[in-house]
Amino acid sequence: MQEQKEWHVVELLRTTTVFFEKKQVTEPRISSELLLGYVLGQTRLQLYLHHNRPVYQDELDRFRELCRQRLDGRPVQYIIGEQFFYGLKFTVDERVLIPRPETELLVEHTLECLGMTGRGGTGKAKILDIGTGSGCIAVTMAKLCPSLTVTALDCSLAALEVARLNASNHEVEPQITFIVADMFDELPVATFQENSYDLIVSNPPYIPDAEWDDLQPEVRMYEPRIALTVPLGTECYEVIALQAKKLLIPGGKLCFELHADAAASVSEIMIKQGFTGITVSKDYSGFERILSGVIPIGN
Repeated sequence: MQEQKEWHVVELLRTTTVFFEKKQVTEPRISSELLLGYVLGQTRLQLYLHHNRPVYQDELDRFRELCRQRLDGRPVQYIIGEQFFYGLKFTVDERVLIPRPETELLVEHTLECLGMTGRGGTGKAKILDIGTGSGCIAVTMAKLCPSLTVTALDCSLAALEVARLNASNHEVEPQITFIVADMFDELPVATFQENSYDLIVSNPPYIPDAEWDDLQPEVRMYEPRIALTVPLGTECYEVIALQAKKLLIPGGKLCFELHADAAASVSEIMIKQGFTGITVSKDYSGFERILSGVIPIGN
């Protein structure tokens, strides 16, 4: 009987990374580290601190099964069921988009608009998060700022189930009201009172349908298209800006995450709806990614 090879962490990571590279897997090293760390119950740092730890057969079998899923294109975050966002661990699966680093910039900008820092604050404010998905924006803001009250809206009941779970995991459920509603419908006044929100934030679907085929295969195969695309790319910005000017208090602010090419067109939409003080911020790659505007007092 042939003796099975004994694997150690560092050797298994090295071999898997090379294998993923040959198969053209996106981010091969990070994929290897996250999958093995998940199996062993260790962080990526801990893997290297315990690089000579043996990987036992049952662990190896489980790791190989996860690697097969990665080879099929399934995102690592869906395989392990989690993604870190703003230093917090979020549950994610195919019901919601995977939170991206660019959206962390939206949270930072939103807090700055409230006169707070990226670490939060104690000021009271009423926030509306439109298209909450996993709840990464709403939950992070509530966690950082215990005095905030947040309404989190999404048209997907399945997505709201994930968002509620994340709110529960981070113990901010009392601060957040989750509502299933379509942003393209007239929001009921009984639920969304006019002139009542200090700030509205949204990372809406903004990829034009024409760009769908150009997205990474793992995005097209696994992430929910309803949360990614609209026919032209600007429809959500138009309807949110229209509704926001009725829902915000005078002096209230609207903050968006943008398509990389949308700053000029969304600025025009905001100005058309009466917003002033339009500001645009760039992401880590130099693309114009975050935009905000203000409803003037006395408007």
